[in-house]
Amino acid sequence: MEIDTIKIRSLNQILKGIAKRVKERRLELNFTQKAFAKRAGIGFDAYRRLESSGAVTLRNLVLCAIALDDTDALLQLFTKKSYKSLDELLKLEEVKKRVRGSRNE
Repeated sequence: MEIDTIKIRSLNQILKGIAKRVKERRLELNFTQKAFAKRAGIGFDAYRRLESSGAVTLRNLVLCAIALDDTDALLQLFTKKSYKSLDELLKLEEVKKRVRGSRNE
């Protein structure tokens, strides 16, 4: 899927949703933005940007998750899909497993 096929609104909703949940967890722990940024080991400006727009590097997001003691969800990102039925699994076996991608220019 190319990036232009993703609805920007849904991308922004995901980013804002993550930022909102990080902020809520920070407030539950009773940290100021500055104190939490220091605890997470990221710059204060980078943390403020995360909360205000959802813009964050992957490294800083992981550091925030560690500081919030909430890395389980991150560890599940992009893992192999679990199948709900035998039919789904059999269908997968029919698909040729790719060793490398092909160019689509």
